[in-house]
Amino acid sequence: MQVYEGLAGIPVVKSSISYVDGENGILEYRGIPIQELVENSNFLELSYLLIFGKIPDEKELLKFELDIKENLKYSGRILDILKSLPKNLHPMKILQSLVPVFAFDDIDTDIMKEENKYRQTVRIMALVPVVIAFSKRLKEGKEIVFPDKNFYYTENFLYMLNGKSVEKIYWQTLDKTLILHAEHTINASTFTAMVVVSTLADLYACVSSAIGSLSGRLHGGANEEVYKMLSSLPNDEKIIREYIENKLKNKDKIMGFGHRIYKTYDPRAKIMKYLLENLQKEKPTPLLKKAEIFEKIALEYLEEKKIYTNIDFYSGVLYSQMGIPSDFFTTIFAMARVPGWIAHCIEYVRNNKLFRPTQVYDGGHNIHYKDIKSLC
Repeated sequence: MQVYEGLAGIPVVKSSISYVDGENGILEYRGIPIQELVENSNFLELSYLLIFGKIPDEKELLKFELDIKENLKYSGRILDILKSLPKNLHPMKILQSLVPVFAFDDIDTDIMKEENKYRQTVRIMALVPVVIAFSKRLKEGKEIVFPDKNFYYTENFLYMLNGKSVEKIYWQTLDKTLILHAEHTINASTFTAMVVVSTLADLYACVSSAIGSLSGRLHGGANEEVYKMLSSLPNDEKIIREYIENKLKNKDKIMGFGHRIYKTYDPRAKIMKYLLENLQKEKPTPLLKKAEIFEKIALEYLEEKKIYTNIDFYSGVLYSQMGIPSDFFTTIFAMARVPGWIAHCIEYVRNNKLFRPTQVYDGGHNIHYKDIKSLC
């Protein structure tokens, strides 16, 4: 029996949520090119599109936004729990631990009921940013800033995170980066969420498990590694070239380059770089210039192998411009991916089949038990 390690290239579901053409660098959400969505939509509208399958009208979008804001009333309970956790926990561990607690007074979590799916969706979307922002403030020993319902989603997040209102360009830029990260077919964390929902677990359990999957450095932690790499290098083209050559000589992975699907420049990376360059006009960072030098040199060696820049290369640099510490980068990825995870869970459970893959056994047989005393 053949083994398909990592299920590489094995279709496990039919889905209408997103489409990727890795050869031509195409990414679509519900058939709409990612470039159009970043240019014309916003994260909440995009979330509605992913989850419910259509662009909402004004009334539907307003209700969705108000229902998310209504769940901010649980912020005090979130804070009480966060204060009881060890301060040295990684932010992703904290986020993964807190999501199941969002159930609070949710006495009916049956995932097969439409009203329960909606209630769980708006609560998770409301409280994930709260956990991230509160965790950062507590870690830094700063006063907690509670959400303001008068602010838009990403505006409110940066307000809670940094303790003050931010200029429009910052929260609008963050909003666009969330769109870029919101969905990407059946990746590791999405598949994790789908396996969990196939047992008819609620969305709290599904999203928590997906966060756990995303926390691994082979999936969601790459932008943090890129930021550390760029920060550690001097702004010297010769030294950067030597660093890249040594990495290639030792056959080490260069973080921020290469993708399992894309065999051309990641379309999200192009947009991320543009957003960073635009933000640079407002708040210059020498790290961007260093990143551009690094990318240019790296592509000299990698392009012929069809290894190109991916979304992780520039995202960490951009997040650092917004006052987000590097160990919180992956939590922003998680915040963005919530609607994608939920969309796949809701889609899958409509025609649910419990995931139960098989194995090829390669162990022994007829091995007899020995009492521990006989081994002494």
